[in-house]
Amino acid sequence: MRLPSVAVWLGVIAAMLAGCKWMPGRPTDADRPAIPSQVKDFAALYSEYCAGCHGADGRLGAALPLNDPLYLALVSDDALRQVTVQGVPGTTMAAFGHDAGGYLTDEQVDILVRGMRTRWARPQQFANVALPPYSSRAAEASGESPGNPQRGQAAYATYCARCHGTDGRGGEKAGPIADPSYLALVSDQALRTTVIVGRPDLEMPDWRNRATGMPMSAQEISDVVAWLAAQREPVAGRPPTAAAREGTS
Repeated sequence: MRLPSVAVWLGVIAAMLAGCKWMPGRPTDADRPAIPSQVKDFAALYSEYCAGCHGADGRLGAALPLNDPLYLALVSDDALRQVTVQGVPGTTMAAFGHDAGGYLTDEQVDILVRGMRTRWARPQQFANVALPPYSSRAAEASGESPGNPQRGQAAYATYCARCHGTDGRGGEKAGPIADPSYLALVSDQALRTTVIVGRPDLEMPDWRNRATGMPMSAQEISDVVAWLAAQREPVAGRPPTAAAREGTS
């Protein structure tokens, strides 16, 4: 009796495997995980790349809330794209763009930026509000002098000490803001953004409401940031200027 050739057996096995597609429990194409670069849904992208720091709904995370209409009125789309793609060196904000070693394509970054604007921005609320300059560079371009730590200490005492304590190490209403461990994790721009927009998810007021009837001036904002930055302490293994470098947030 002559046995079938190897080619025949291979054909039989292939036919059997092809016929298994109908079997119960076999995953369909829809069940297979998507390649990361093919994900185009805002909720999925935000959950994967942003929620861990900025909160599941853009609030109540360790980092600044993205679900904040005032923040979105202050920051430009280009700035949001830049920080998403490049991250902020010397801080916990990682780079997510392909060119910077991350996973997100340019299209996915645009989906995140558009999604935040669509869901959380309320530009009409700030149509008649004169917003402070977003960055220290923009502030100086508008005629302000660079932030001064000595002036900043006085401004801090007026606008911040009642919650964060006279030395910035914590008070009855809020935690430390001049703590070296915290300052080692944030950029000067993140400090400036927080001073301007506050933390509405944690009941921290914005620059208009820290002292009754007396909003902070743009110069005072720059000065408080300079005073806070001056409280940083060197971190072993990190270049002295890395944490202080102005980023985007």
